[in-house]
Amino acid sequence: MPARRLRRVVSRLQEVVAEGPEVVSYGSDAISPEAAYACLRPVLDDRPTEEFWVLLLDGRHRVLGLAQVTVGTLTASLVHPREVFGPAIRLGAAGLIVAHNHPSGDPEPSTEDLEVTRRLLEVGKLVGIPLLDHLVMGDGSFVSLRRRMGF
Repeated sequence: MPARRLRRVVSRLQEVVAEGPEVVSYGSDAISPEAAYACLRPVLDDRPTEEFWVLLLDGRHRVLGLAQVTVGTLTASLVHPREVFGPAIRLGAAGLIVAHNHPSGDPEPSTEDLEVTRRLLEVGKLVGIPLLDHLVMGDGSFVSLRRRMGF
């Protein structure tokens, strides 16, 4: 990731964290998918290939970190739960939000996106680190799979 882009991402994460724990609290639904999108947008905007990222949260759903899971192709990103939950386990995260972009600009989730989400929900239950949302991002918009799938 280029230094300028990394500084922009870190700056946005610091703003979100400074806004307080109520901003990042899916337990009470105080962090809306819109707030998570605002946090992740600088990372995933205008990427030429599909990228999958995980936002790692503490027990009060404050941001602990951000990790890139995979970089895919123009139309796909291969995601395995081991790559998603590995950073969460290493950092002691209590929850996570995942996001990926669609370089086409259309945030409508694919069948594969829904299947990956189901698999991550199952693994999250097994390891005790719940998946709080999966955002599919496009040109200036997103779809929350938490809302779409009702989890």
